[in-house]
Amino acid sequence: MNLGKKIKQLRFQYSYTQEQLAEKMGVTSQAVSKWENNAAMPDITLLPALAETFGVTIDELFDLTAEQKMSRIENRMDTEEEIAPDVFYEYENYLKEQISIPENKGRATSLLAHLYHHRLVSYANKTSVYARDAIMNAPEQKDCQWLLQKAEGGTIWDWNIANHRKTIDFYKSVIAQDDTEPHVPLPYYYLLDELIADHRTAEAREYLVAMQKCPAHKPVLVPIYEAAIALAEFDEPKANAIMEKALADYAGDGDILFEAAQYHARKCDYEKAIQYYEASFEANADAKPRYTDALDGIAAIYEICGDYAKAAETHKRILTLLREEWGFRDETAVLNAEQEINRLQAMVK
Repeated sequence: MNLGKKIKQLRFQYSYTQEQLAEKMGVTSQAVSKWENNAAMPDITLLPALAETFGVTIDELFDLTAEQKMSRIENRMDTEEEIAPDVFYEYENYLKEQISIPENKGRATSLLAHLYHHRLVSYANKTSVYARDAIMNAPEQKDCQWLLQKAEGGTIWDWNIANHRKTIDFYKSVIAQDDTEPHVPLPYYYLLDELIADHRTAEAREYLVAMQKCPAHKPVLVPIYEAAIALAEFDEPKANAIMEKALADYAGDGDILFEAAQYHARKCDYEKAIQYYEASFEANADAKPRYTDALDGIAAIYEICGDYAKAAETHKRILTLLREEWGFRDETAVLNAEQEINRLQAMVK
C-alpha cells in the first residue's frame, strides 16, 4: 500500500474530513487531496505530526513489510552510534512481536540481540568517559576502576570472575544438541577460543579432533588451534614449529597469513605481526570489499609502540577502504575512523 492510500485509510478510520486533517497539519485541504491521490507527497517534516495524529509510527505510515521494517532497523544500527530511547523501545516491541511469527522468528531474534548489544556498546562508551574522569579525580577510589574494566573489556585479575565457564558450557550444549547433518563447525571454533583462553587444553584437543569430523571445517584452522594450544601450555618452541609448518603448507593463503599475524601479535613480536598483517591484506586484494581487521591490527600495534603518526596513517587507510570499497559515507564505522585519526594526530609530538 502506498502512502496516499494509507493516509486516506487512516483518515477514514479516525472519521476526519480532508479539511479537519488539513487543519491539524497546517496545510490546505487541497494538499491533503493531493497526498491521497498520490499527486504530491507530504513534506518530510510533517511525517512525525502525521504519525502522531493517527497514533502510528512513521514506518507504519508507509506500511512496510516485516522484512523491510527489520532491514530498516538493521540499517539504523549500522549508521547511528546511539538510538534514541523512544525509537529503541519501538524497535524492541516490534521485534518481540515478530518473534511469535514462525517465519520471522530467526531474523527477529538475531536483530533483538543486536539491538541490545548496540545499546550496551553505546552505554559502555558513556561509562568509559565518566569512569575515566572519576578516576583522574580520585585515583584511590576502586568503584569506577572496576566500571572501567567492565566497560572497556579490561583484564579481570580474579580467576573466579574472569574464567569463561558459562560460555564454554553453553557452546558444549550447542554442539551436543546440534541435529543438523552434517554438523556445523562454527560452534566448535568459539568453544575452542574459550577453552584455550582458560588454558583448558586437554578439552580443547578433544574438541579439535571432533571439529575435524565436520565436513565444512576449515583445514587451515587446525594447525592454528594446535599452535594456540601449545602456546597455552607454555611450549613456545612447539607452537613456533607448528606455525612455521602451517605457513609452508598453506603458502599465500590469506587466512594463514592473518592468523600468523595474530599469533605473533599475542607474543608481542610486533615487527613480524605487522609483516603478516600486511601480507594478509594484500593476499585479499582481489576479494573486494575487504574487511578492515588486518589494518586494525596494524594500527593497534603502532599505537602500542608509541608511533602515533603511523597509527593515524593506518586509520586513514581504513577510512579510504570504507569509502572506496564499501561505499560508506556517514556510517558509524566512518565516524569512528575519523575520530581515531583526529585523536592520534593530536598525540603526535
